[in-house]
Amino acid sequence: MADLNPYLVQYLPILLFLGIAFGLSAAFVFLPMGVSRLTGSHNPAAEKLTEYECGFPAFESPRSQFDVRFYLVAILFIIFDLEAAFLFPWAVSLEFTGWAGWASMMIFIGELAIGFAYAWKKGALEWE
Repeated sequence: MADLNPYLVQYLPILLFLGIAFGLSAAFVFLPMGVSRLTGSHNPAAEKLTEYECGFPAFESPRSQFDVRFYLVAILFIIFDLEAAFLFPWAVSLEFTGWAGWASMMIFIGELAIGFAYAWKKGALEWE
């Protein structure tokens, strides 16, 4: 231990934490699989391998493509959800950020409004 750099010794708790976390996560993943193999509960049968979510076979391939508008609506939802997440801390700290904080948030909201208007104009929000 005397040869190690004192700065490197400070990383020892982090390495211990990562090692314990890796060991526990590996145990939580592989231990139940091993126990099920040993106890005999791993016994695949035709009934066990059938569809279980809706009770009947799927009509088409599970690799079918979604309409791109589905993804556009999802992305727009995430964007406006993040906007709401940014608005609350901004409103709480507006007293401390002053006019610079207000102006930067107005630019941010303006960019989002322009993006929303563009998506609306292109028909990304219309569903058939």
